[in-house]
Amino acid sequence: MTSGAPPGRRDQRWRGAREVLAAIRREPGITRAALARRAGLSTGSAAEIVARLRALALVREGPAPVVGRGRPTTVLAAHPGGPLVLVLDLRHEDWRMALCGLDGRLQPLASERHRRRAPRAVLSAIGAAVARARARWPGRVRAVSVAVSGTVQGGRIVQAASLGWGVVDLRPLVGATPLPLLAGNDATLAGVAEARAGAARGFRSALHLTVEVGLGGILVVGGDPIGGATGAGGEFGHMPLGDPRRRCPCGARGCWDVEVDGRALARHLGERPPSNARTYGREVLARAAREPAALRAVEATGRVLGAGTAGLVNALDPEVVTLGGLAASMLEVAPRAFSAAYLGGLMSFRRAAPPEVRRAAFPEDGALRGAAEVGLDAVLAEPQLDGWARERTLGARPAP
Repeated sequence: MTSGAPPGRRDQRWRGAREVLAAIRREPGITRAALARRAGLSTGSAAEIVARLRALALVREGPAPVVGRGRPTTVLAAHPGGPLVLVLDLRHEDWRMALCGLDGRLQPLASERHRRRAPRAVLSAIGAAVARARARWPGRVRAVSVAVSGTVQGGRIVQAASLGWGVVDLRPLVGATPLPLLAGNDATLAGVAEARAGAARGFRSALHLTVEVGLGGILVVGGDPIGGATGAGGEFGHMPLGDPRRRCPCGARGCWDVEVDGRALARHLGERPPSNARTYGREVLARAAREPAALRAVEATGRVLGAGTAGLVNALDPEVVTLGGLAASMLEVAPRAFSAAYLGGLMSFRRAAPPEVRRAAFPEDGALRGAAEVGLDAVLAEPQLDGWARERTLGARPAP
């Protein structure tokens, strides 16, 4: 699996290695025999691939815990000295960063509220944290993956209404380094996490919706998001399902966004618009257990959420729907209001067996988990694996 191998042969070997690494990621502690069955490999092929991955510091093999009598066996896990992904969640009020290895587990590293919301100030603070992490794990950080509360195309934000940002290039986060930068909308990435490892796992197609400041989501098919022609698909919150007299911060009128979050709850309660719609929404949801007025406000927004969800189901035909953020809590607090609007909005042929609506498995950290998934996809792509193998084979110290 060195760069000197013929391309076709190298690609074939990496293909088997990627299957092995994916199996270990899904099932840490898997035995080599079980891995061979999961990946459809012969025992000999599995042994050869595992040996190569051990030599490249990608896989660790150790004794399994002894349970009763029987022949001792070994189990496989991601190597503790293997490649890493820096994962970031850039939200309207703060940012947070975590580290992720090949096992997919997140290790929180840093978080900070925005002292100033100017793009340069925010990106400078995050970029400094990225630089510190790269210095701490020299050569092992192989990608930076960013979830953004806004519309993203390629490596730049094209609009982040909750932050008050227009077009912002995210490349300063990695400076002049060749480190790959991946960026995506936070709701889109949360949908990826649900489809691959959460409440939608095992389904071919899933619709994910989340409410924080506004509403976002994505249709995920086969574990991959359907991002549209420019990668900005999933901006469901900007469909004109609301009051056409009401202007959204995005510049359009009648957006669904402002009918389902903390801003809508404040209007129903006759309270002033919140400075932080996300925090305010959580407060109202908590109040709903003891205040009838708060419960009525949640039910009103739940009905709007349910009706819009039905419209998306009619249009996109998913097998399952997952709800994250405030939407997950609305489903719990006002299930009847949501369900009545959801079923009432479905085409009649769907009502006998409507797609199940589930609470997200990762309602709070789905964006980070999804960013980790996308980052690991990049790290396990053949060019990246070639570079990792070349550094280890030549015995050179990886570039910092």
